[in-house]
Amino acid sequence: MSRLYTFINYIGRKKYLIVTVIGVILIGFVGDNSILKHVQNRMIVSEMKAEIDAYNAQYEKSESMLRELRHNPKAITKIARERYFMKADDEDIFVLSDDEKPETEKNETTD
Repeated sequence: MSRLYTFINYIGRKKYLIVTVIGVILIGFVGDNSILKHVQNRMIVSEMKAEIDAYNAQYEKSESMLRELRHNPKAITKIARERYFMKADDEDIFVLSDDEKPETEKNETTD
């Protein structure tokens, strides 16, 4: 009985420490507002900011191309020729590819 009394007395003296430790564990690692969730959310926000920067750069590029198309009629012709392989009536177009050809195996049937 004296051991139980000493244990209860010991816990009684350390109750604030025990409650503080349990509170820190609950707040820091369990629940929706934990420190771990906070760190994960910050990582997601930084990834989204990088995506926003990429989209802004793409927007600026598209905006400058649109501005060029509105002010320069030769730009329309250039884009039509380069992207869509359009041509004038008296022209011929040759499309050259710089892709590497796959190597064929040499065997006695191909020789």
